[in-house]
Amino acid sequence: MKNIKNKNLTSFADHLDKQYGKRGTAKREEYEQGFEAFKLGVLIQEMREQQHMTQEQLAMKCGTTKSYISRIENNASDIRLSTLMRIVKEGLGGHLQLNVAFK
Repeated sequence: MKNIKNKNLTSFADHLDKQYGKRGTAKREEYEQGFEAFKLGVLIQEMREQQHMTQEQLAMKCGTTKSYISRIENNASDIRLSTLMRIVKEGLGGHLQLNVAFK
């Protein structure tokens, strides 16, 4: 089979550079922060669904409201570290590990 190259293809990294600027620029950093918050919301939602819990059940287990869980899962709310730890530990029975990367 012949390997055909499409010269019109752009890598995702190149797309991000073009759309938001290079890493380190204000616009790109804002995008990266937003994406991390989005990933966190998706992760919480997936963990909750794996345990067959509703948002309301998770909220009750960790002492918050269904609407707050919904806002987190839909990337519509910033989350405090203490609240995140409570959701993961008390609500989902997990353990939160953080990673910090320096340039």
